[in-house]
Amino acid sequence: MSEPGLDSPEKESEVGHYLRTLLESEVEGLLRQDSRGLVGEFRQQKLEREAAKNWDKFYKRNETRFFKDRHWTTREFQELIGDGETTRTLIEVGCGVGNFLYPLLEENLNLFVYACDFSPRAIRLVKSHPKYDESKVKAFECDITKEELRSITGNEVDIISLIFVLSALHPEKFKEVVSNLYRCLKPGGMVLVRDYGLYDMAMLRFGPGNKLGERFYVRQDGTRSYYFTEEELRQLFEGSGFVVSSNHYVSRQTVNKKEGINARRIFIQAKFMKPS
Repeated sequence: MSEPGLDSPEKESEVGHYLRTLLESEVEGLLRQDSRGLVGEFRQQKLEREAAKNWDKFYKRNETRFFKDRHWTTREFQELIGDGETTRTLIEVGCGVGNFLYPLLEENLNLFVYACDFSPRAIRLVKSHPKYDESKVKAFECDITKEELRSITGNEVDIISLIFVLSALHPEKFKEVVSNLYRCLKPGGMVLVRDYGLYDMAMLRFGPGNKLGERFYVRQDGTRSYYFTEEELRQLFEGSGFVVSSNHYVSRQTVNKKEGINARRIFIQAKFMKPS
């Protein structure tokens, strides 16, 4: 659930606790975003009702062509690797079409993966992959803002991944979702998060008429995106009982010579643990 081809940290340049300084033109752009006010309440409610439908349309248009496979996850989140002997359980929330799942399975990490998404089409595409193996993966449709994951996964899960997922949900649902995940984890279990950070290039590119709320926007196709701060993410998870293992911004420069784009991506990466 991210911008096309721009969610891989292959060329990261900086990691740390900071917020970037905006250029004058970028400040002016943020002011222009406010010039038409927020999207009206009627459309906001419609976007919330049709969130799954809009992502389903997204996958109908793009199928498996849109996102790059995420071959960087075990480098960034070494907790996924384990000891090679003990079978562990992972829930991938917002699995999309398997760009996180299948590169992970290729590494033979002795994981059983519950892969869920609220797009029925995405789940069908995951299951149609030639490497789909029900001895290693259970893919299923689920709206984590409404449904209890643990009815399927139980409450002894080792790891949960949230890779560009929370940002696609309405901010009012964040607390409920995080509490839902907490109940699935066994003591000592961990949630791995990577998502959009404040002043990311994609946030600055929105024009007037796309703003839903503070740091919350709608794209042209009806999918939505929220941009986090470190402190906000920390408070969200601590409020549900988690302990912070790490939580920081990640910055990298994206260069597309063909399109003349040289822009700065700001992500936020974190690990939260359920106390033992």
